[in-house]
Amino acid sequence: MAQLSDDCFAFNGPLLPVADAERLITERVAPVSGFETVTLREATGRVLAEDIIAPVNVPPFDNSAVDGYAVCAANLDAEGETRLTIVDRVAAGHGATHALHAGEAIRIFTGALMPDGADTVFMQEDCRVDGRAVVVPPGLKLGANRRLAGEDMRAGAVALPAGRRLAVQHVALAAALGLTSLKVRRRVRVALFSTGDEIVEPGARLPPAALYDSNRYLLAGLIARLGAEVTDLGILSDDPQQLARAIAKAAEDHDLVLTSGGVSTGEADYVRSAIESIGRIVFWRVAIKPGRPVAMGVVPAKKSGEGAAFVGLPGNPVAVFVTFVRVVRPLLLRLAGALPEPLIAMPARSTFAYKKRKGRREYVRVALRQAPDGAIEAFKHPQDGAGVITSLTETDGLAELTEEITTIEPGATIGFLSYALLVG
Repeated sequence: MAQLSDDCFAFNGPLLPVADAERLITERVAPVSGFETVTLREATGRVLAEDIIAPVNVPPFDNSAVDGYAVCAANLDAEGETRLTIVDRVAAGHGATHALHAGEAIRIFTGALMPDGADTVFMQEDCRVDGRAVVVPPGLKLGANRRLAGEDMRAGAVALPAGRRLAVQHVALAAALGLTSLKVRRRVRVALFSTGDEIVEPGARLPPAALYDSNRYLLAGLIARLGAEVTDLGILSDDPQQLARAIAKAAEDHDLVLTSGGVSTGEADYVRSAIESIGRIVFWRVAIKPGRPVAMGVVPAKKSGEGAAFVGLPGNPVAVFVTFVRVVRPLLLRLAGALPEPLIAMPARSTFAYKKRKGRREYVRVALRQAPDGAIEAFKHPQDGAGVITSLTETDGLAELTEEITTIEPGATIGFLSYALLVG
């Protein structure tokens, strides 16, 4: 279980800035306990539980970076061509049969062990073969095209730090070190609900005043991409007592209970009152658009004596997406024991005008195109509604307009966050 106090997210202001939400999560949420050892093939997406110390050098020996001819730079003519006798041939996985001497060169291939006495490699396309000799040009610097032992990773160095969320390149490095398994933190367990009498399961009969539930499918996919385990607990009706019972039960064996819908100030929005009857809501409005009504709190788990984090997201799908990537994502990573992964916006040129309220961070759905001058331009989706799912499917990411911005004019530089970055 997550080890949370009932005020770990406490904030006294009327609207919580996005940066403050991330800060509170980083400072006050501890990672879940529990570890396991997995094979390299199972390691992608998991979080390292301990530093990986390199047991060997990578590469383990000096080797050639190209196909060509290994030589000793001190034996070359500095001003003109040098004619050298080819005395051996070394392929990857093999060594030379004798050391290199003055006036000699050895044919060598990429990855092959550098022969004794050789310190430089000419690329084969820069050389001229004449019978059993090779003619090399002047001007190649000492050590060119030679990869030194340990230049990628030195034995004894920290190859991967604890808390690293493992991508395929990290697993490849572990394999290059000769490792076959890694100690990782256990997966975060997330219970997922949708709420609302108007929501029905896809495939079911659709009453006149109902909508198919897309939020659970959106959230389940986002949770899985962050390496957590999700338990889909379906759709809950607008009944405060049923909501309270279901959330309390889920808190017993999950680290995070995540809901969508029912957290605004409407008379039929019952999630907040349900949580307050069994736990504590510590903030419920974030200075973000779309998605201001975001409830965060703690639900005590009676069996374990610890608490599960609770996050209640808005009901509109676009608001669900935005608040997940900006609020739930850092919480999940923190619970998983992962190192912070800041979302760094890349610059793009706006093609649209936009006005917003100061003090609130807004996210505008945009598509990217390359302009004739080579610049990357951002085009605003024509529909702003937080319930317009096609505004996510027909765009490439979000323009992030920070709190101090009030006006954007065409031609202005804006920050762009790609969907690939946000869901990775």
